[in-house]
Order: sequence, then C-alpha cells, then structure tokens
Amino acid sequence: MLAKLKTFSLLGIDALPVDVEVDVSSGAQPSLTLVGLPEAAVRESRFRVERAMVNSGFARPFDRVVINLAPAELPKQAASFDLPISLGMLIGSGQIRSERHTQYAAVGELSLEGLTRPVRGALSMSIAAARQRDLKGLVVPRESASEAAVVEDIDIIPVSTLTEAVAFYAGEIDGDPAPSRLVELYEEYSNYEDDYRDVRGQEMVKRVLTVAAAGKHNLLMLGPPGCGKTMLAKRVPTILPTLTPAESIETTRIYSATGRLLPGQPLMARRPFRSPHHTISDAGLVGGGSVPVPGEISLSHNGVLFLDELPEFNRRTLEVLRQPLEDGHVTISRALNSTTFPADFMLISALNPCPCGYRNDPRRDCQCTTTQIERYMGKISGPLLDRIDMHVEVTAVAYQELASRDTGTSSEQMRKQVLEAQKIQECRFGGGRGRRNSQMTSRELRKHCPLDDAGQAHLKTAVQELGLSARAHDKVLRVARTIADLEPVEQISCAHVAEAVNYRLLDRQMWT
Repeated sequence: MLAKLKTFSLLGIDALPVDVEVDVSSGAQPSLTLVGLPEAAVRESRFRVERAMVNSGFARPFDRVVINLAPAELPKQAASFDLPISLGMLIGSGQIRSERHTQYAAVGELSLEGLTRPVRGALSMSIAAARQRDLKGLVVPRESASEAAVVEDIDIIPVSTLTEAVAFYAGEIDGDPAPSRLVELYEEYSNYEDDYRDVRGQEMVKRVLTVAAAGKHNLLMLGPPGCGKTMLAKRVPTILPTLTPAESIETTRIYSATGRLLPGQPLMARRPFRSPHHTISDAGLVGGGSVPVPGEISLSHNGVLFLDELPEFNRRTLEVLRQPLEDGHVTISRALNSTTFPADFMLISALNPCPCGYRNDPRRDCQCTTTQIERYMGKISGPLLDRIDMHVEVTAVAYQELASRDTGTSSEQMRKQVLEAQKIQECRFGGGRGRRNSQMTSRELRKHCPLDDAGQAHLKTAVQELGLSARAHDKVLRVARTIADLEPVEQISCAHVAEAVNYRLLDRQMWT
C-alpha cells in the first residue's frame, strides 16, 4: 500500500516542500530502502523510526518498504523526517487509517521511545506550509510549537509523542492549535538590561554613536585598552528602533535554522549583537559549508556586528566583508546550488592605535617601533576603511568622571533622538522598509543633500587635502544629512559638513 505525506526540508534558512512517499509491499525478505538524496542524519532515521514504532506499541512492517523523498535532487539533511516517515509506514502497512494526512504536513525528530524532539527551522517550515493552499495545518513537536505558531495563517498542531500524532491523524483526537503569542512575546523579550547611563564620561562618543545609529552608518572606534570601546558598542542596540514584526520574523528564521534560539524564547524581539573572536574563518564570518549555512554577518542581520581588535583578524577574512557591506546580503555559491542569506547589519569595529595600545597616550610610553605600527595598521585595507562611514577616537576616562555620581546621557535620551531622525528619513524615502541615509543612492544624494556655497567650499578643501575617495565623499554627504536630521533642519549647513568631515580624519591621520 502506498502512503504519501507532506513535510519540509531546510535549505539555508528557507524551507522547501518535500513529499514523503512510503510503499509497503510483500516481499521474500523484509527490507527498508530510503532514496531521495538523504544525508547521514536522514539515513540513520530508519533505526530511530523502527524502535520508536515498536516502543510506542505498533508493529514494525516485516515487508518490503521503499521510502522516497521527493524531489530527488534536493539534499535532505535533518532528522525532522522521522515523524512523517513513521506515519507513512503505519499508514502504508494498514495499522492506521487516516484522512488527515493529505491536509496536515508533519515534521519532527523521534527518540527511541517515541517522544518528539524539537527541530531547527520550525518558523521557516510554518511559513512555507502557510503558502501551500492544500494544507490546513502543520504537526510539529510540542517544544517547537510556540515558534511555528508565530505564523497566524495556518494551524500548528503540537504533539509530544508518536502515539499522539497517530491519534490525531486517525481522527481519534482533535488537536488544539497552538496559539500565536506574538504580542506577549514582544512584551516579554524586547527589554534591554544595558543602558548608556552606565558609561562614565565619553559624551562625545555617545554623540557619534547617536549619529551612527540614526543613519545606520558603519563606525570605527580607536583608543587605548580599557577606555570603554566594547562597553559603548554593546549598548548600541538599546538606542535602535524596536524590531518590526517582519524584521523579527526574518531574524528569527536565521537563528532557528542554525539552532541558536534560546530555550523558551521562540521569537527574536531584540536586535542581535554579534561579537565574533578574531580567529574566525571566512566561512564562519560570511557563511559557507558544503551545504551553506549562515555566518556571523547573517546572524547580525537587522542588528549590530562588532569586530573588536580589528587588526588581529585575518586580512583575507576582513576583505570578504566588502561586498555584504554594500549589498546587504551575501550569496554562497556551490557546484549544485547557490544560497543567498540576508546580511543587512550595522558594522562597529574597534582597535588599538598600536600593538601595545598606548601610542599617543600621555600617561604611558609606547614601546612599539614604527615598523611594528605600520605592519599592525597595514592589516586593514583602504577599500575596507572607505566602507566605514565614521571614525572616532575614544580617549581614556579621567578619574573625576569615573568617580562622578552623574549618570550622563541615557539610552532613552539617545534613542529618542534616533527615532525622531529616522521618522524624517521614512518620510524622505517614501516609507520604504528600513531605508536609512547610509543607503542613499548617488541620485538620491544629489536630490536630498544639496550644499550651500560655504558647505561646498569646505567639502572641496577636505577632499583635496585629505585625499578622500569618491566613496568617502559620498559618505561624508550621507553623514552630514543625518547630522542635519538630528537637529532637525532641511538644509545641510557648513557646520554639518565640518562635523561629518571630522569623522573621516582618523583614518587619514593613522594610515597615510
């Protein structure tokens, strides 16, 4: 007897529909054949499925069983096929009769005793199931139900055991769909513990961070060890706008597909902050593998990627950032297919001025030679620096500021300025999804960033004396536009241009 069920397989962060066809027929000797490009985890499912069926009180078919996972050219690599394969074998062997198996897809891993285990990519599978017009719902392990239920257009049926899944498909029970708790999840997980009021001093750097967050500009901070660069960077998500539902689902899909969602947290309600170690590989940063998986830049999507000790990263690894910084996505190409991952993030990097960290520090002597400093700074290429909009020097905090009881500017105050500036940008770009000043095209620059005579003269002098490239020239205009939005004024003045140019001085002083 032939049984056919619907399920889904992850490819990158997307879920693709898969037909599980199980044919049980009499044969001289019992056998089980699994075809359809199954990877190791899927091939091993035969052992889990057989023992789960027996330990759940069902009989293992002592016939010839052929299981086909279609389409055949799509690699299948997860244990989420256990549940649909088990159900197909039970229906094909006549142990249960079901009319629901054509209306409800199933995903889930099984333990040897028949318990369901959570699967990666439940949210992506739920989204894909909602697009299938012939499906009413999706049967998932109970631990993955709250994540899948974020999608409100399809019924999510949670099951804890194979026996419970069989009872549902046989019509013996009517599973209650898992409720969508989207609003509750936002309220529960969208709060931040960190706050800029914890940072003593550094008011000038807070101003720079406000400008960077308002226009989504990439930022480089240079300063001695212990001056607060990491502390400042970690608090950037607290001044960014709250994730929209679309951004939250998009970010959650990435974390779910890589198995990085925290237990009990089915939805990403806070903007991600990623800080990879400097020993990271190319594939770890941008994504890769024989079957491509997202890297750190995709895990930072809609959030912040912080690269501490920038010169300590492999130069080749840093160079792979150049295209994603411009495009907002990354494409991983392999012989059989190519996969595109979102990578729209805000880059913040930090470094010391020299290997010892105390160059130009009035309190300590630098022990580095000129050759050592040049070699250290030479690890960062000019093209990469050109793609970083703003550079700021972070100085050591004086004792008076450390001992002061004044809290300084808080995240709430900075966030209020950022939100007001971004409202102006949303009106400017016609309410486009997530468009910010840093993403203006050359045509939009000419339209939205006109300069008066004084501003033109100042920018001309800066380009000629500092040797700014055409890309750096455009980035100065974008930053100046953001500074004007923060005031807020429509016309970019010479003061706005001067401040924006000042944020490009650091790389010219240190690398030329």
